Amino acid sequence: MSRRLAVYLTWLVGAALVALVTTSLEIRVGDAIAIQFDGDPTAASFVEKLAGIAFWTVVTFVASAAPVRLTDGVHVAVSTAPVMAAALLGGPTAAGWVAVFGTTDLRELRGRVVWYGVLANHAALILPAILGGWAILVLKGTGDSPPQELAATLFGTLIYFLLNLVFVSLIVLFRARRPIREFLTRAETSGIWANLLTLAPLGWLMARMYELPGAGWWTALLFGLPLATTRVAYQRFVEMREMFTQTIGALAEAVDKRDPFTSKHSQRVRSISVDIGRQMRVSAGELEALEWGGLLHDVGKIGVPDSVLLKQGKLTREERITMNAHPVLGAQIIGPVDRLAPELPVIRHHHEWYNGSGYPDRLMGDEIPRLARILHVADAFEAMTADRPYRKALSVDQALAELRKFAGVQFDPEIVDAFVKTTWAEDAHEPGRPDLRSIPLLGQHGTRAARPIDGPAPGSPAADPV
Repeated sequence: MSRRLAVYLTWLVGAALVALVTTSLEIRVGDAIAIQFDGDPTAASFVEKLAGIAFWTVVTFVASAAPVRLTDGVHVAVSTAPVMAAALLGGPTAAGWVAVFGTTDLRELRGRVVWYGVLANHAALILPAILGGWAILVLKGTGDSPPQELAATLFGTLIYFLLNLVFVSLIVLFRARRPIREFLTRAETSGIWANLLTLAPLGWLMARMYELPGAGWWTALLFGLPLATTRVAYQRFVEMREMFTQTIGALAEAVDKRDPFTSKHSQRVRSISVDIGRQMRVSAGELEALEWGGLLHDVGKIGVPDSVLLKQGKLTREERITMNAHPVLGAQIIGPVDRLAPELPVIRHHHEWYNGSGYPDRLMGDEIPRLARILHVADAFEAMTADRPYRKALSVDQALAELRKFAGVQFDPEIVDAFVKTTWAEDAHEPGRPDLRSIPLLGQHGTRAARPIDGPAPGSPAADPV
């Protein structure tokens, strides 16, 4: 555990403890949460209130017992509704104590979460539950208006949700060193965050049924079905995305397996591309495009004959033209898949050169999609540092020197600079930034269409078939 994470967790747990103790001493538990034993609704004893808190703790525990696992070790449960119902009925004190015990999940009971992780998980829910309960208490007032109660519950749930999101995001930031924006906006989680807010009206309905004369606590259990349905929907959503990613990975592996020297090439290109993207602070959607585009960038090699793909000697001009067609073939293969539309430019243009002499469309500079420029650097580095039948792998220092040498010619200098800051280059002896020779881009732009495409310039990193 890093020092910053340790300090943050200590503060979070301490703040939650102080808030719980202070609220318990200053704010009495509301009578509405009590389970009446004597049938007298005008007076609620301590035991009846305790029974009500215990009831909502059990309901919350059931909703929290089997959370859905997202990326970065984050888990999402559907316990928002019962916690906010307890806050509406019993106030912030009741919400805090329900969050203390009710948000326990089975992983914690089985000892799969370290002790400080358990404390942090509960603290990240206790503090938002108390503050959300305060918001409901203030906005609800002393009246008994259902619209006012619903509005207060919606606002209190928003406070609960946003604070919990902030606390969890900071844990991810300090633990995984991932940007908060990436965690919050990635496609896997952004839809779930919005859906969690829809649990607020459900919590309000559970509370209203609970205190309805002639009904009672058992009617709140009827809402177990929509809660379970919501949890299953989250699980299916995550499973579908995982299956899609695994299918893409299997397809990439099948392509790489055709050549024993490129086994796992696409997996490594994906990892390098994503790391460069994080250095450049691209959006979560662009990171996903780099991830899937990195896996599929060579899928067009399915259409390249073995006599060309597996040739151990230098390719002839005709063979090079055949090999150079794989980005176009790849884009044609992936084109019908609407979900992969953001990856199409990455696949088609990952062999374009910064000075316009690449292929297939001879784009130059900013005409080349930024994600394709990122992938081009990742692809070249991985190819240079892997063995090929006609040469041994270059060292990291040698590969980095080649990237620097061809920055401004083949590679975007900004992306090369970003790559140098990743862990892939951290052990290299930085050769420094050489003085780049002037490249007449405008002149090349006017004449490039008249030149035949014979492939990359001899001696460049892209001269190797990858």
